[in-house]
Amino acid sequence: MSRFWSPLVHTLTPYVAGEQPALPDLTKLNTNENPYGPSPRALAAITAETTETLRLYPDPTAHRLREAIAKSHGLDANHIFAGNGSDEVLAHVFQALLKHGKPLLFPDVTYSFFPTYCRLYAIDFRAVPLDDTMAVRISDYRQPCGAIILPNPNAPTGTALPLTEIEALLIDHPDQVVVIDEAYVDFGAESAIPLVAHYPNLLVTQTFSKSRGLAGLRVGFAVGQPPLIEALQRVKDSFNSYPLDRLAIAGAVAAWEDRAWFEDKRDRIVATRERLSAALRALQFEVLPSAANFLFARHATLAGAQVAAELRSRAILVRHFPKPRIHDYLRISIGTDEECEKLLSGLADVIASLKK
Repeated sequence: MSRFWSPLVHTLTPYVAGEQPALPDLTKLNTNENPYGPSPRALAAITAETTETLRLYPDPTAHRLREAIAKSHGLDANHIFAGNGSDEVLAHVFQALLKHGKPLLFPDVTYSFFPTYCRLYAIDFRAVPLDDTMAVRISDYRQPCGAIILPNPNAPTGTALPLTEIEALLIDHPDQVVVIDEAYVDFGAESAIPLVAHYPNLLVTQTFSKSRGLAGLRVGFAVGQPPLIEALQRVKDSFNSYPLDRLAIAGAVAAWEDRAWFEDKRDRIVATRERLSAALRALQFEVLPSAANFLFARHATLAGAQVAAELRSRAILVRHFPKPRIHDYLRISIGTDEECEKLLSGLADVIASLKK
């Protein structure tokens, strides 16, 4: 606390990022990073960009990247907004599109940055409870609101809605913006991007941090009809005209165009996820169905905080959220097969020691 703080700072409860410790021999399964790293083509493009041109500002519109993304979806570049990670993109979305006279709706168990943004930007919101299976129920969103934002797949649960339900939500709310945050969509869900041409109230956000293995580069984007994209650009240019540097633009374009690398690593992660899910069930875990690169699971008899602490003492990190409804769940990122075997071995040891 300081007498120099503005009144707003006193009211904030900041987002808590996943732990990034420097522990020896660490098995790190807590922040949903891609275990296989970025495309070699992306690394080569980043290296090639490290020339004297770094003295020049980057393209403030990131046109090459926007054009590459748009082309793959049969759209024009004016349907794409690019930013410094999907968190920055979402921050602009909250400012530009989600503050209205009625409350913003999102799930009660979801990406914990959503209420943080609402407090930062003084946006009234209402958290809509997940159903008893920890899934989003679209019928619960048939209520007056200013806008809606849903992750699909949801985080941290990993559950996903079919595209038909997303479209039903858009039809139910023709006068409200509906934002679908697709950070994990590549691992098993249906993208809503094909609906963008038909629904002027739809905005879809995605990231290069997960399926493209570029969490350290910070690149995200949004897809929507031009009036929504213009709103984001107006906010961006009132905040930071150059959110993506030259290295980020070059690396992201190369990663996006390396479809073979993307598909191979995605398929490996999905296969490992299914094997890990079955193995966790054999250890008496309840595992929610996941369309993401993580699993959300709780043990039949052991407290989540205790299991997470015991794993950490064995240099194995998973994510625990000490929050209502989910305090006994662990969010487990999908690592390599070797990392997941270390996790399973560690869990077997933890379970045996805690049951003594």
